[in-house]
Amino acid sequence: MLETETARTAAPALPPELQSPRAKLVYLYLTTNGDATVSEMGDSLGMKKLSLYSILKTLRKEDMVACDGDTYALN
Repeated sequence: MLETETARTAAPALPPELQSPRAKLVYLYLTTNGDATVSEMGDSLGMKKLSLYSILKTLRKEDMVACDGDTYALN
């Protein structure tokens, strides 16, 4: 029973190709929040939009994130 409880509270697994701490942070943010705009992520994570756009571009290139208008979500 304890193993099941631990599995439910464990952090989500990060894709091994994510090396950048900031990319991991954005990925985890989208994992826990569903979808978000760059402004929402910037406000919540304390990151500049320019940095976020660069990270999101890389995540889209790796097919980890999708963009619908100005909203981003995990694939």
